[in-house]
Amino acid sequence: MNWTLIELLEHNTAHATEFASRFDGVQDAQRPDAVTVCCADSRVLQDHLWGNDEPGRLFTCGNIGNRVVQRTDAGEVVSGDVLYPLAHTDTELVVVVGHTGCGAVTAAYDDLTGGLDEPSGIEHCLGLLTPRLEAGVAALPAEASRTEAVNRLVEYNVDRQVEFLLGSEDVPGDVEVAGVVYDFQDVYSDRRGEAHVINVDGETDVGVLRDEHPEIDSRIERLWEY
Repeated sequence: MNWTLIELLEHNTAHATEFASRFDGVQDAQRPDAVTVCCADSRVLQDHLWGNDEPGRLFTCGNIGNRVVQRTDAGEVVSGDVLYPLAHTDTELVVVVGHTGCGAVTAAYDDLTGGLDEPSGIEHCLGLLTPRLEAGVAALPAEASRTEAVNRLVEYNVDRQVEFLLGSEDVPGDVEVAGVVYDFQDVYSDRRGEAHVINVDGETDVGVLRDEHPEIDSRIERLWEY
């Protein structure tokens, strides 16, 4: 038996003891306040980054590259993982969470600038990212380092995912869509683990966002206003 599984189960015992009564109100139904679409990167602690420890509060979706797009026979649509709580639990907020140094965005950048040879499953996921990042790669400053390019494309990718949600007829019109970047690499500031708001309902201009949302103006910041 892999020791990591044994250790995980030991931690789960403590979790079950602490959380036993917290499921009383959500055993038979859920009405989460928000859907979060995070990168599945192991460094992105999807609930913990919001300080959430309440079952039923957040509907968390995770995949490489924090994608909201799913490819079907009918074409590209919003992923059912994201749509489910919007359609069935009356959730009115989607938060797309990118992160600094994203491996999926890095791979998409490398694929667009030089080509990659990945297993078909990874290739499929990258194929949902690269078409949306192509224009962003072309617009990058010539002097940008690879690291700087990737972190700018992290923002660009979040913007494209927000854009896709807002353009979908499947997403109810009263749903608010926000885009943030989770920073654990001291890119935006020295406050590791802070989420920086870069997009609200398609608006990306920092000045406009700060004027429209003064209650969070200190948390609104972008690396790249292309």
